[in-house]
Amino acid sequence: MATKQKKQAANKKVKTSPVVKVALLGFGTVGSSVARVLAASKFPGVELTHIFNRNVERKRSSAAAKAVPASVVWTDNIDVILNSKVDVVVELMGGLNPVESWLRRALAAGKSVVTANKQLIAYRGASLAKLAAKNNVQLVHGAAVAGGVPVIPGMLQGLGGDQVPRLSGIVNGTCNYILSRMEAGADYATVLADAQQLGYAESDPSADVDGFDARAKLCILSRIAMHAELDPDAVATQTISTIEAIDFSYAKELNCTIRQVSRAELDGRLVHARVAPMLVPLASPMAWSHGTQNMVVVSGRFGGDVVFSGHGAGGEPTAVAVVSDLLAVAQGCTTVELPVRRREVTGDFLAPHYLRFVVDDKPGIVFAISGALSKVGANIDSLLQRRGYPKHRLPFVVTTEPCLTSTIERALASVARMDCMLERPLCLQMLEIEDKAE
Repeated sequence: MATKQKKQAANKKVKTSPVVKVALLGFGTVGSSVARVLAASKFPGVELTHIFNRNVERKRSSAAAKAVPASVVWTDNIDVILNSKVDVVVELMGGLNPVESWLRRALAAGKSVVTANKQLIAYRGASLAKLAAKNNVQLVHGAAVAGGVPVIPGMLQGLGGDQVPRLSGIVNGTCNYILSRMEAGADYATVLADAQQLGYAESDPSADVDGFDARAKLCILSRIAMHAELDPDAVATQTISTIEAIDFSYAKELNCTIRQVSRAELDGRLVHARVAPMLVPLASPMAWSHGTQNMVVVSGRFGGDVVFSGHGAGGEPTAVAVVSDLLAVAQGCTTVELPVRRREVTGDFLAPHYLRFVVDDKPGIVFAISGALSKVGANIDSLLQRRGYPKHRLPFVVTTEPCLTSTIERALASVARMDCMLERPLCLQMLEIEDKAE
């Protein structure tokens, strides 16, 4: 009997999981939310032991720090983290420098890394993943796209067996907030100021409104879904700052709305990829996405279309994704490894286009525009002109039949030089009605 009890005790000891020690880099909106989730949930076998932040004493005395256990070591010296016996480093600071060098040191020292850093993963993800594999640790970044919406783990675990030729989505909550508010009648400057006041947009909003944030996320999604490694700097972007109220009025007449859309399509060894405001049919799920909501549509060859949707932005939704990644690492779950190839990128898509002109109205303008389009082989599909605007500043719209964006841009280069043009013509791709899954 004594021998049996000893064996049972030994078995229990073997099954007891060691405590996984966690260090948090960054105690901002997301970092403090992660600490709060860990404190509230008390996950067995996971212990927050270190927090790194610049101006650490200010953070340590903040209201958010009240949720942090007294045993946690606060520091502004990264070497304290990297030289500790921490098992997992959770990085929530963002940017490439100096974070990349710190995480490389962590991986080389045998520490797994959980990160929500989209720029880092977009630009350095492949090489960091190789370093993690070399040192038999994990690099997990499920929160890097769409925050609390489990797009990345869903694609890795649920869609890894499919072939994905295309994907599209709304992956920047700030732009979606701005454009959906404009759809309801607000002007761009007012909504941007509101977004900054609410903390959705930075004081310099260019990363969001000019498409750079969404571009990094699109590159991450392309690597996972289509196994295509893209150079983020080669992916075409277009700002939403040139969109005006009149564009939503004309879009409505076309049974569309306007959203910042990130889309990628595999074409042999080439990937068509673009982040830009586009006309989206009202029948599309992306037209239903409002506020800071994110949405990604993955189109599989065998499984068809799968839609991921939810409120991705904000500290707590993103913290949920970060903590979920942390638990996966702590419980020994391994990352799905898929073959990835470097692909060339083009921003060209064969699509109908929406062209908005603002002119000092004179005879022959439409004829001249039609001639410029005809010269490059583009055909006009429709012309829209709303009443009530003065002839000395008249906005009107031309839509084209499907053609390459580069073709339209060649025509607009000559049109823009016309004396009657008061603004640079606006060119937006139009998602086709047939792409209802988008």
